[in-house]
Amino acid sequence: MNKYLHNLGYIKKKIILFLFSAITVISINVSAQSDPFECDFNAYLFQTNDVYALDLASGSSYLVAEDIVPGNINAAAYNSADGYIWGYLSSPQMSIVQIGKDFTPTIHTIPELPNNGNKYVGDINLDGIYYLRAGGTTYYAIDLNPESNNYLEYIGSYTLDTSISIHDWAFNAVDSKIYSVSKSTNKLYRITAETGMVEDLGEVPILAGLTYTYGAVYFDVDGNLYVSANQTGSVYKINNVQDITPNNITSNIFAFGPSSSSNDGARCPTAPVPQENCTNGVDDDGDGLVDCDDPSCSGVSACPVITTTSGGNDGGLESNDRLANLITNRNYNRAKNNYIFDKLTAAQVTKSKGYKLSGKYDSANIPLNALVPLGVLGETSTIESSPADLLALTNASDIFSVDYLSGNETIGALMVIKTEDKVYEHSKFICDRFLGAELLSVSSLKVRDNNFIKSIIKQADGNKEFALSFSARLNADKSFTIESHWNIDAYENNSMFYNFQIWSNSVDDLVLLAEEILSLLEANNKIAAYKGSAPPPVFVRSAKYVNGTVEMQVVNTNVSKKITLEGGLKRTETSETDKVTLESSLDKYIDVISVETGALFDLGFRLKNEKGDTPDDLFVADAPWGLDNSSASTSIDIYEIEQNNDSYFGDGYRVERNVHLKGTTQEYLGAYRAFNPRFLAVDLSEYKKLSFTASGTGTLEVKLLKGSGEPYIATVELTREAKRFVIEDSDFKNEHGGTTDYASLKVLLFNLKSLDGSLQEKELQLSDIDFNNTEERNNYLSKNKTKSILLPNPVEEKTTLYFYEELASKYTLEFYTITGTLIPAQTIVGTAKKGQNSIEINAEKLASGIYLYKLISSNNAMWSGKMIKR
Repeated sequence: MNKYLHNLGYIKKKIILFLFSAITVISINVSAQSDPFECDFNAYLFQTNDVYALDLASGSSYLVAEDIVPGNINAAAYNSADGYIWGYLSSPQMSIVQIGKDFTPTIHTIPELPNNGNKYVGDINLDGIYYLRAGGTTYYAIDLNPESNNYLEYIGSYTLDTSISIHDWAFNAVDSKIYSVSKSTNKLYRITAETGMVEDLGEVPILAGLTYTYGAVYFDVDGNLYVSANQTGSVYKINNVQDITPNNITSNIFAFGPSSSSNDGARCPTAPVPQENCTNGVDDDGDGLVDCDDPSCSGVSACPVITTTSGGNDGGLESNDRLANLITNRNYNRAKNNYIFDKLTAAQVTKSKGYKLSGKYDSANIPLNALVPLGVLGETSTIESSPADLLALTNASDIFSVDYLSGNETIGALMVIKTEDKVYEHSKFICDRFLGAELLSVSSLKVRDNNFIKSIIKQADGNKEFALSFSARLNADKSFTIESHWNIDAYENNSMFYNFQIWSNSVDDLVLLAEEILSLLEANNKIAAYKGSAPPPVFVRSAKYVNGTVEMQVVNTNVSKKITLEGGLKRTETSETDKVTLESSLDKYIDVISVETGALFDLGFRLKNEKGDTPDDLFVADAPWGLDNSSASTSIDIYEIEQNNDSYFGDGYRVERNVHLKGTTQEYLGAYRAFNPRFLAVDLSEYKKLSFTASGTGTLEVKLLKGSGEPYIATVELTREAKRFVIEDSDFKNEHGGTTDYASLKVLLFNLKSLDGSLQEKELQLSDIDFNNTEERNNYLSKNKTKSILLPNPVEEKTTLYFYEELASKYTLEFYTITGTLIPAQTIVGTAKKGQNSIEINAEKLASGIYLYKLISSNNAMWSGKMIKR
């Protein structure tokens, strides 16, 4: 039994058999009854006359049969007495339907049933008695026990002793009582079916403050009640209801499923529901979510309730083929300047007297701040967080964003983006996955009874947030059409849009914000239509590029057997885009797929499922190279990123791709390399050496930009001949002479400087970069006998002078003050061998300042230069 329950892949395969055997031509007079479900472990969700299989553990569902009867099915219930699902039909009147596991209907007329409206509440006890009701306090009973002498006969009507507003109820197999949750009051009721006695058990804590319709409720074998909200699809669990005394209810969120305006559920009440152990590091319930990532663990054990989210200042874009370099430079400038959005100094956004004032603005010229909801979340303050640096990069003509705060914690954010001729080209669910987040869930959400798409995103820092995106298209008559799609190309073109990206720490706040946005739009003109599409049933939870392979976790909720990946691949930042098409099989609810792409920079692709449902879109990229030509005097002649010539077999950390840079400058030109797409810091402290091959002109400044924003610099001298350089971590110094290691690295920079401020031509060929512990330091810098290098320089205490001698010799190294006075105590004499030589210099007794050195050889060679003592 346990193996069957917890092997979710097996359960999914079983549902495939249901799907393949579904009948598409319906006949009321069916000659042979289909087989019963026999206590299937899935829940079944009825929406009008379609049937969805619902996995309560994950909240995921998919269509298993459609249009199975001419009318609508409601009051759906599983009958333990015969193993079939039954429901009440809207047409023909006074009829009920019996459904087997191939979803063939058998319709029965019960002439005694009152023809007094749709009976949308119903369930069947263990003895096969079907209790159903419409509104009011009256409910009806039918005998559906095939062993009974009264099978298919109307038993009579009953009256509840209390009027309650409910939309579904369910029998608990543990105590044989009916349970239901009321709309608006969110109270849990226990009902004795035989007498109509209603017991008020109090408000369900997890539902406090909500105003949803609970159109589908289910039980498991232990007496846990699962309640589904129509508007959000959220599934809530109320523990062991048979043991509850008034106002002593234990409840929590359990899963996030699909929303529905017509929602009714049926499930065998003696079947277990897989439960997540929130502390063992195992996906116990088979939904692909482990421990605290599983919604059912929210607030349980050590798992926190989601309380905080990211802010609007960090949002707004992902890489794409057209904007990759611009976006990279935006992120680099933020990293270089150690930009951090300060919530404490941000401008406060407050309600004006004209808030939601009708007819105040022309539809095409609404100030974006007039479309920002205020005072709907219970926030303590709202601050402006607009990322102004997006305007120069995207198709946005205006951007305004706010963060909603509770104290100092961000509980939600909203970006309002105006675009002139098409929808905004960046979506949060693509952007965040590109930057290292995981898409835990995607499903429908009802706002004003219209379909929108919600997603649950786990950010790279571990925070989880609920997200919703939609756009208001301006029509010719100045009215609005609200569009909500997963794919950007599903939106209309050649129209102005107001685009909304919302994220918060609760799905309920998404509904509140979306409702208020629609009201703010309507204050200016009517909403003429809603246009939405379904979320993707097969989607990429997470993806990353590692050493020539794109690794993806693919969630498969519609039991597809195959996916197709179509997209564009760029080998480097400056190369052309190649079209690619790849296929992969699927056989689980979650598959880990490795796509051997070879070395690449960027892959933008569409993931199609074999059933033709909404595809998923995604960008995957390696950390980027970028060009730093911000100096006004700099002109770039060549900037090319090239793939490495050889595969990497070292034990270190390779910085992929090579650089060729050429230009003129009076200050500097350079190239930089981030360590991940989001320009977050990485820890490479296990390595002690940075190695690369380089050639070019003049001094190359190698700079490490640390997570703190502090730069550390080392220099090497380039020649036209390519040479291998090895720089140890201790060679990098900050402006105070302090050393560092390779922890917390954000950016690696290679700059060519004009040291005297004149306009100079500079060139750099850079290749085969890696951090390692094995490569020997190559101190050889030049065979030019007049060339010497002092490293490090500036000097803290000790440094080394490198020079090349053509023949063995004796040497004298002398040091002078800047005015030319000899410092006898610093004079060093010694012998040199043929080839490369080095002299260790102890400068700790020297005062800070600039010194001159002169090295004279018995071979009549001389080297000279400057030494800076910190």
